[in-house]
Amino acid sequence: MSDIVVKDSNGTALEDGDSVTLTKDLKVKGTSETLRRGTLVKNIRLTGRADEVECHTKKVKGLVLKTQFLKKA
Repeated sequence: MSDIVVKDSNGTALEDGDSVTLTKDLKVKGTSETLRRGTLVKNIRLTGRADEVECHTKKVKGLVLKTQFLKKA
């Protein structure tokens, strides 16, 4: 996993524990929740894929987000 470079929508490298901000409103599958643009998500975890990160929000736990909708905070 150390060779994979995970980048946000602006091309900035992301690491475990970083905080990110959503750049678009996102509907969460399986719930009625919508994560609003500008929502701060703290303490992300990298997955084995270059285009996904795992995180928790106040309302949704165990969430996987695409990096194209994130920017480093």
